[in-house]
Parts: sequence; structure tokens; C-alpha cells
Amino acid sequence: MLLRDYQMDLVNKIKIELMHGKHAICCVLGCGGGKSVIQGTIAANANKKGSRVLFLVHRKELCEQIRNTFTCCGVDWDLTTVGMVQTVTRHISELTKPDIIITDECHLSTAKSYANIYNAFPDALKLGFTATPCRLNQGGLGNVYDALVQGVSTRWLIDNGHLSDYKHYSLQLADTSGLHTKAGEFVSSEVQELMEGKLIYGETVNNWLRIAKGKKTIVYCSSVTSSKETSEHFIEQGITSAHLDGKASAEARTDIMQQFRSGEIQVLCNCELFSVGLDVPDCECVILLRPTQSLTLYIQQAMRCMRADKNNPDKVGIIIDHVGNVYRHGFVDDNRNWTLDVKKRKAENLIKIKECPQCFAVYSADKTACPECGYECHIVKQTKDKKTVEIDLHEVKRQEDIKNAEYKEYKNCKTFSELVEFQKLRKYKFGWVLRKAIELGIEVPSKYRYQLRYIS
Repeated sequence: MLLRDYQMDLVNKIKIELMHGKHAICCVLGCGGGKSVIQGTIAANANKKGSRVLFLVHRKELCEQIRNTFTCCGVDWDLTTVGMVQTVTRHISELTKPDIIITDECHLSTAKSYANIYNAFPDALKLGFTATPCRLNQGGLGNVYDALVQGVSTRWLIDNGHLSDYKHYSLQLADTSGLHTKAGEFVSSEVQELMEGKLIYGETVNNWLRIAKGKKTIVYCSSVTSSKETSEHFIEQGITSAHLDGKASAEARTDIMQQFRSGEIQVLCNCELFSVGLDVPDCECVILLRPTQSLTLYIQQAMRCMRADKNNPDKVGIIIDHVGNVYRHGFVDDNRNWTLDVKKRKAENLIKIKECPQCFAVYSADKTACPECGYECHIVKQTKDKKTVEIDLHEVKRQEDIKNAEYKEYKNCKTFSELVEFQKLRKYKFGWVLRKAIELGIEVPSKYRYQLRYIS
């Protein structure tokens, strides 16, 4: 298999880092950019020089898929081992020492299981590949890698026909503002309770009928229960649908996937599956029903509908985001400044976005009219005397989400009044405003300065 020019450029960047004495390199390329072909080519070339390669994946479903790709790349299986990290960890002592360890989805490589393998073979060259070189609640991957090389951007892949373009719709069906977090992610039990409701299931189907009727669709749910119920609601509307989760047998999974690929099943609902490794080019739509603080998970799920389809070159993927993940993380093709720094850094260069109240398309906030339906959004200045009125709950939540997008990080606040607005939206105590004003060097109005003596 011959590499495309942009793939070869990434390989050359790796070689340059090796020439400069780097020993652990993190390689960044967007979803759908062809990382497995690059990995297979590197492994095959290493084998030709007599080098032994250990390739690590984090899910058993990926092993067979990787083996097929590696075989096409000319890998020598006498010198190459493909294994799931959990299995390799248990059998480290049985492995022949590798010269190169290639890690797929290397944003996971800060976990102890990976460290055990790396520590067992300290002299092996480490190459990691990912679309998002960051770890939830940890920041960059500098504890594992000493160099970072980047390939072309997701937008470049779209513009050059290697990915399909997309439209992003957002209409929240549940208020996620009250969810708590643990280790940086939303508490799963709270998410499940929030997303398991007949209103959620029914409105999911109704919005799909309005926005993406007839399109092959993957639905990402927060629990097995919500996945099953969502699938049943699609079936009740006469739409062929099925549910899958990790407990399904290999035979059942293979059978359902064959029906989905052939078109017998139009909507496939799942829990904890298909975020990586699933390549169904004619999938045109994804529905997000799992709120997440993980940029990696969001991008992996949202971009499943953006695989280029040679049978449909004009395909445009549809992302229906019912949990506001776009407001937490931005668009999937935003330019992001990646770094190996372990300290968590705020996202940069995210375009402020807004949602059309008429068709629910999401687009850049600098546009005055919706590019999808032409609706013109008029800016209404708020005054201190504005009274609260009873309006549709979904509209209130959408407006709050827009405001939260503007003040996604309190460090973006430039004035004391912006801090106060942020505090009210997040329902923090007023003392938080004073502490953050001090931290950011924002002047505190004279009427509040007497309270500063009580701030530790």
C-alpha cells in the first residue's frame, strides 16, 4: 500500500525527530487520515531491517482489523506482534524484546498498563498515534513522549476530499448543568439517570425524522438501557434499528454489523462501542446522546459520519448533538494548539458559535444569518430592568448554553461584571468572584473591596 503525500510527510517528520535523538514520539493525525496505513508501513519497513515490532491496541475488536491492514502493508508476522494492551501486560515476561513499540490511540498511554509495558522494554523506540494528544484531566502526554509531530488538519482532509464535510445541529434534550464530575468526566450514574426518559427517546426520533430521515445513522448513548429504549422508539416509528453493547456475543455483533453495512438496519444504537475502529463510509449521520468532558471521545464519535464515500462523493455528514458537546469542545475541525505539556491548558482558537432557533444548525457567531435556512438572528441588548418571562424550557437552556460557550473558561473573563455573570450561570457563591478577580488581576469595584479582607 502506497502512502499519500501527506502521510509520507508525517513519516518524514518522525524520521527528523529520530535524527535529533528523540526516542518517544507522539504523532498527531485527524480521524480518517489513515493512521493504520502509516503504522503498517512503518512496521513493514522496520521488519525489512530485521527490527521486531510490538503494536498495542486497547480493544480486541481492533486486532483483526489492524492485522488485515498490516498484511496489506507487507508486515513480516515473524517479527511483529499485535496485541491488546491488557493481554500484553499479563504476558510481558513471555514476549521477545521489541525494537519498536507502536501504540494506537496513544492518548490512553498514560495509564498504568501501558507504563508497565514501556518500563519492561526501556530501550525500545516508542511511536504513538492519536487524533487528540491529550488525556482527560491530565493535559498533554509529556510524561510518556519527548517529541510531538503533527500531520495535516481535519479541515485540510475535508477540503482535499479525504473526509466528507459536515453540518452540526444542536438541540439539547436534557439540562446537563447540574451534573457533577469525577476524575474530570461527568458522573456516569447521573448521566444515565438524566438521559433515560421517554421524552428523550421520543424527541431523538422526531428530530432525526426532521433533520436526517432516511440516512444511515449511529446513535451514541450513555447507557445500555437508553440505547435499547432509543432503538425501540425508532422501531415504533417504522424505522429499522438495532442495539449493541459490549456484552453482545461475537456472532450477534457480526450479524448486526453486516445488516447495518448492507442497509437492512438503518439506525444502530450503541453504548461504549464504535468510537474507534468502525469504518462504515456510507454512514451519513451520528446522534450524540452522551454528554462528555472528553474532547477525544467527542471527536471520535462525532466524526464517524465523516468518512469519505467513493459511492457518494458529495456526501455531507450530519451531527445531531442532543447533549451540547459542541459547546464544551467546539467544532470537530477547529484548529487546536496541541502540546505535550502535562499541565492542562485551556482550548485556544475555538470559534465562538451560536445555534439557529429555527432549524437548530450550529454555525460561527460572526455570521448574521443561518447558512442553512437563512434565518436572521437579531441581537437584543439586555437591560438591568429586563423581567423574567415564562418561555419554553428548551429555549432557556439553549440560551444558557450559548452564554456558557462564551464564558467556557473563567479565565476568558476580562471584567468584573463578566466574572459576576459567569458566577451566576454556574451558581457559584459570590466569594468565588472576588478570589478569581484577584487571580486574574481584575479591579474589584470599591463597594466590594471591604470583603477582600475575608478572602483567604
